[in-house]
Amino acid sequence: MKLQYKKLALASLLIYRQYIRKGKQKLYLLSKRVFLISAKMAEADEQLTLLDWHPSPFTTRVRIALAEKGLNYESRQEDLSNKSSLLLEMNPVNKQIPVLIHNGRPICESMVIVQYIDEVWNHKSPLLPSDPYQRAHARFWADYIDKKVFPIGRLMWASKGEVKAASKKDLIECFKILEGELGDKPYFGGESFGYVDLSLIPFYSFFYTFETLGNLSIVEECPKIVDWAHRCLQKESVSKTLCDQRKFYEVLLELSRGGPEPKWSSVGSIDLTPLNS
Repeated sequence: MKLQYKKLALASLLIYRQYIRKGKQKLYLLSKRVFLISAKMAEADEQLTLLDWHPSPFTTRVRIALAEKGLNYESRQEDLSNKSSLLLEMNPVNKQIPVLIHNGRPICESMVIVQYIDEVWNHKSPLLPSDPYQRAHARFWADYIDKKVFPIGRLMWASKGEVKAASKKDLIECFKILEGELGDKPYFGGESFGYVDLSLIPFYSFFYTFETLGNLSIVEECPKIVDWAHRCLQKESVSKTLCDQRKFYEVLLELSRGGPEPKWSSVGSIDLTPLNS
């Protein structure tokens, strides 16, 4: 049934493109309506499950991508200290979140999943540019973010003395380089929220942690990045998905003290009550 919906959507898409060229506006609008309905029916037949952990910036990327596409999915919160049999089955190599299970088939690694979502559901809110050079450019900067922001930030909050001071300097330099790439554009890709924005914005949840444990002010050091983040937060797909900055800080402190992993409700609120209480 799912394949039939997709074939119908594709056929109607080709028809209304032909009508546009011939100037038959009414028939074009009718065919477009059939295409949109068929696409929605195809989506409804999909089964999507996300193996998730709310504070993770990597699962946040996937949740934002799914929200941008307007897709319904089941979120299964993982206990990272006691990983589920489903996670171990779906990602036997790295045994890590996120994993998106699409009709029983797993896709792993956050930005691989985002690309998959963008390619499969390509009729709405494109995340990657259509131009091959621009697409490669976006992938370069997403890779830069993966290799710099989290590793440097983690080193800064987990270290002391000269190592902390050096990592703090490196983190500020990283954000300044990203400010240079952003320039005067509203988003990294130009006028619309896209792939690079999606890869970086989950780390906005870390800003309070960076500032508190690193003794720095991101808004003073990198005001363009903060302005950009506030612009992203105007999007519902972002604002309703990000982990609260102070709650993330509480999670980190609890885990660093060797306490139990915090529990998360279905709406993402945090409960720091010990599991055995």
